[in-house]
Amino acid sequence: MTLDAYDFIPGTSPLLISMPHVGTGLMPEVAAGLAAPAQGLCDTDWHLPILYDFARGMGASLLIARWSRFNIDLNRPSDDKPLYATATTGLYPDTLFDGQLLFAPGKTPGAETRARYLDEIWHPYHNRIGAELARLQAEHGHAVLFDAHSIKGHVPRLFEGELPDFNIGTNEGKSCAPSLTADLARACDAPGYTHVVNGRFKGGHITRHYGNPAQGVHAVQLELAQRTYMREEPPFDYQAGLAARVQPVLARFVETMISWRPA
Repeated sequence: MTLDAYDFIPGTSPLLISMPHVGTGLMPEVAAGLAAPAQGLCDTDWHLPILYDFARGMGASLLIARWSRFNIDLNRPSDDKPLYATATTGLYPDTLFDGQLLFAPGKTPGAETRARYLDEIWHPYHNRIGAELARLQAEHGHAVLFDAHSIKGHVPRLFEGELPDFNIGTNEGKSCAPSLTADLARACDAPGYTHVVNGRFKGGHITRHYGNPAQGVHAVQLELAQRTYMREEPPFDYQAGLAARVQPVLARFVETMISWRPA
């Protein structure tokens, strides 16, 4: 069986925008096994393809996941090694962000089924990232990978208090040139919004694995507080008025990555 694991739109700039957690497709075993609290697909990075649609016209390449993270998490390593010492979710999530069980008792997909998800969803997505970064680097001399995420602003199990609006992660400076990080922080310095660099979210597997400034690949994750553009509770609807306010800041963020050049 061959799945369409993602939608891909090639661009003309050095920037690839990855959206690994926007998918809502469910494999049959997952759909049949979800516990009631998970059936609304909470923990999805809702509406990011709409929010960042402007980036197409700016020349960014876009990689948009089709399948829900409830099947397999594209931003976790294939060996499922934990990324954070604090509470987190794994390659094959078993709990929601709030700690509730993802699957009903006895309904968790088995190891063989999950191995199929690795082959049919995880590997194709990462193969595309690798191929596109190689193309961009060959064409432009360097590549920038922007891993775009969003999350509810208050998830007590994962972090204390309210998240800042813009949470920039560069794996403590290892995945991205310092000059680009500084420029991106300035891009987020906008009235009415807050930002932090390498706070609770320092970048997941995609940022950490592909970011290699010495080899000309610079990777950045942005965890955007969902309150900036949508309703954080069901039905998780897009709020056009909020989105219109934050999009100029996001456009400045994207343009910074497109126009930046290594020293």
